[in-house]
Amino acid sequence: MLIETVKHALIGAATATALTATAHADMDLSGKTIEWIIPFSESGGSAKWANFYAPLLSEALTGEPTVVVKFMPGAGSTKGANHFQENVEADGLTIFGSSGSTQFPYLLGDPRVRYEYNDWNVVLASGTGGVAYLPPDLAKKYDGDVTNLRGEDFIYGSQGATRLDLVPLLAWEMLGLEVEPVFGIKGRGDGRLMFERGEANIDYQTSSSYLKGVVPLVEEGKAVPMMTWGALGVDGDIIRDPTFPDIPTFKEVCDATVGCLTEGEKWAAWKAFFIAGFPAQKMVFLPNGATDEMIETYSNAFKKVHARDDFSEISKKRLGVYPQMTGATADAALKSATNVPDSAKAFVVNWLEERYGVTLK
Repeated sequence: MLIETVKHALIGAATATALTATAHADMDLSGKTIEWIIPFSESGGSAKWANFYAPLLSEALTGEPTVVVKFMPGAGSTKGANHFQENVEADGLTIFGSSGSTQFPYLLGDPRVRYEYNDWNVVLASGTGGVAYLPPDLAKKYDGDVTNLRGEDFIYGSQGATRLDLVPLLAWEMLGLEVEPVFGIKGRGDGRLMFERGEANIDYQTSSSYLKGVVPLVEEGKAVPMMTWGALGVDGDIIRDPTFPDIPTFKEVCDATVGCLTEGEKWAAWKAFFIAGFPAQKMVFLPNGATDEMIETYSNAFKKVHARDDFSEISKKRLGVYPQMTGATADAALKSATNVPDSAKAFVVNWLEERYGVTLK
């Protein structure tokens, strides 16, 4: 059921993003300032995503209001999400940018979560991917399977084990790599900076951050791509990421590595959280109590953005090649992003306690 929901969301996305705004009158936001809360630091993929969309959204909204991105990092994004839940008025002047690292604590019952996705109103859902990479000296030992990397001591800058980082952490464990996370960074961009300073020797970034922050390192010979998490095919299989078609997926690397299995409960758990975290990895919400007029105003504005003649070109360079969903497809994507099978959730909760001492029961 979960995969079917995602499939229908992705299939419908191409049609949804081609639509222009409807004939209904939207809110006139002339002279207003829209505050867009991002619960991460200025250096990560969510920042790049919001900074890409903000001027386009401003232009598309009736009255062309100023759209200001406000960064509110802390507690792995739960600080900003709790603020949005508890303190924001439904006046149409504040929106929230969620990420997989906001979705996962909600899914896992993190005690710091005081927000409820069912209270919010989604107006945009953006898919994305992720790329893991290595320094050149370790990349020399890697040729499509990780056998020669086993036994190396890896350091990874992490926001926390209950965040989106559980996807790479579980993947690396399945591959038999000894990766020690340094928890507590405010955003994935801070993890990249640790890698650049030599404080970490393995890292991953979501696509927008990889394109802007890591591709230059690759071009300079300071980083080498290892694998992507892949993308979700229409039949539910993991396929190559359309933004990085020349980089093997984790599934391919796992299949090529002795002892790594793409079946069983660990693989099922990894895939379930990958689906929850990446096909609809970033979303824009209006708060509880938003009127139909507000919801339609923002949905129409994002449809206008997607209908721009140059959107495909400019988004490919900044975000990669992924569905950008509004309306019913965004609703379906939200459903898939905030639900995982009980078996996958139970596995991850137990794994987090056994591996990292994180208790969520």
